[in-house]
Amino acid sequence: MSLANATALWWVLLAVPVVIFYILKIRLKRVPVSTVIFWRQIFDEKKPRSLWQKFRHLVSLFVQLLLLALLVAALAEPYFSWEATSKRRIILVLDNSAGMKSNETAPTRWEKAKEEAAAVVQGLRFRDEMAIVAAGTQPRVVCGLTGHQKTLRETIEATPATDGPGKLADAIAVARRLVSREQAEGESRIVVVTDAAGPDLAKVLAEEEKKPEAERAKLTIIKVGAPAPNIGITQFQVRRSTVDPIGYEILVEIVNASDADSPEFRFELSLNDDRPIDVVPLKLKPGETWTKTNNYTTAEGGQLKGRLTVKGEKGSEPLADALAADNAALALLPSREKLPVHLHAPGGNHFLTKVLEANSLVQLTLSKKELPKDYPAGSIKVFHRETPAKLPPGNIIVVDPQNDTELWKLGNKIPLAIVTKQEKDSPFLLHVRLDNVILPDARQIAFAPAAGKPALLASSLQNEPLVALIERPEGKVLVLTVDLDRSELPFRTAFPIMIMNALGVFSGASGELRESLATGATADVNLPEGEFLLKAPDGSTRPLPKGPIQTTVGPFDTVGIWSVTGEKPVEEFAVNLMNKTESDLRPDETVTTIASAQDAGLVGGFGGRPVWWYLTIAAFVLAALEWYLYQRRWIS
Repeated sequence: MSLANATALWWVLLAVPVVIFYILKIRLKRVPVSTVIFWRQIFDEKKPRSLWQKFRHLVSLFVQLLLLALLVAALAEPYFSWEATSKRRIILVLDNSAGMKSNETAPTRWEKAKEEAAAVVQGLRFRDEMAIVAAGTQPRVVCGLTGHQKTLRETIEATPATDGPGKLADAIAVARRLVSREQAEGESRIVVVTDAAGPDLAKVLAEEEKKPEAERAKLTIIKVGAPAPNIGITQFQVRRSTVDPIGYEILVEIVNASDADSPEFRFELSLNDDRPIDVVPLKLKPGETWTKTNNYTTAEGGQLKGRLTVKGEKGSEPLADALAADNAALALLPSREKLPVHLHAPGGNHFLTKVLEANSLVQLTLSKKELPKDYPAGSIKVFHRETPAKLPPGNIIVVDPQNDTELWKLGNKIPLAIVTKQEKDSPFLLHVRLDNVILPDARQIAFAPAAGKPALLASSLQNEPLVALIERPEGKVLVLTVDLDRSELPFRTAFPIMIMNALGVFSGASGELRESLATGATADVNLPEGEFLLKAPDGSTRPLPKGPIQTTVGPFDTVGIWSVTGEKPVEEFAVNLMNKTESDLRPDETVTTIASAQDAGLVGGFGGRPVWWYLTIAAFVLAALEWYLYQRRWIS
């Protein structure tokens, strides 16, 4: 037997004062009395003993010394040699992904998983060590290797379940590094507590089978929960229309992740404070996926909410399936602001005027005679034929220019210009087809050095610019060398779409997409000068680097609206589960699992306590025995 704390043996010196107190002679107190006849009789029966003649109260002294010996031995922490060689290193992998919030196992799979994890902790033997790895949104070691059971139990209780996807493969890889053969002594084991849903475990086990037996990790998988039917929203995205200035499109995907027909339910869509937009009744077959893209119109922006409901006695009620995190989804719809546009067209132009008036967001002002000296603040300028020699600052659209400017010089007319080349990826020509469109009397144009290198968005067979974009510090200039009165272009849908695209690009709102993120994702943000916080849906905050800086925020592990805030809000993110694997609550039956820590032989029994524990118990028992003997007057 060896001692883990041999220096504690110095406490045995406390036996010296114990013995001294037991052999000290009792000093008699001198008291005057009326007679000594009776006292002399007692003195004759019990004569005083000398200091070294005999120890007093030998039984009591023996008990006290034995009690001290037990306590000192416990402090020295003795252990057997076989305990050092058979110690275990256990890495507990806790699956705290969204699927673990399923409530088909009361109260939830996560609570059951914590119970099993606590049982594994309770089963630790003397000199065993355990670490805990959380396998949720971002696998991480939440507790390093330790044999302190209280610390391990507190870590398990403090680890929350997330709304993110499980990363069991990555978490097991982290666990393997903790039990590497160079570091581990004795037995090493990885214990995974999970619902066994998803393909990760099967992949890990398949990879382990391919390895030599000596390199395989000893994996024990404790499964919690039972198969549960679930209906979930696995896709929910919104974006502004690229054609309709106040339109928007919504993409929805709903999955019935079960082996039975779903009950009748509804998909409800609402905007800001649950203002209804649409209701779609549904009933899905086993494993069926319902996908729909719908178009709606509103200039108002805000939070779009889609949710799964059933018809109740008092209207719609939330769908009550096993997992609530995927029964609702959020998206951010950008608002539409009024756009000031000034059109200068000598004599007026019917085509341009009607195209601009058709946009409900455009605040249109007109000038038909002289070029104005001032323009509405922040307006987009549209010039038809007559153009200032020096273009004003801001974004500009020029159609059929008839005079030279600082940016170009005009040449001869092209009798029959045919569009043969088109930049289809340009946002100005999105959904625009100009192939083989005839543009009679288009003007040749030569760009001046002040125009830099204009981008040719559409050109003729002779590479003559027909639609060009000039980038300048004061704003962009889109030039169309088209005679609207002689061309067939105004009668095609390509013309109004092109003008709407230009207005959208210039205003920064063309087909604007505020992508909804899936839990576990991150996002890049540009922070201006100042201090900022990342605010979670539950109100908790995380500090961000001081700006100005570009930084990555996340991962987002909870569904809801996340925001980057400082003195003013910087950006918001709509985060939804949107994960088919997490919505499917059926375990992978190909994975070999066990039902509890007891079945794995991980729960400690009577022999799992260290020697010092038994010595301490023996000391308390001996102290109780001495008290009993003293009360019975068997010792004094």
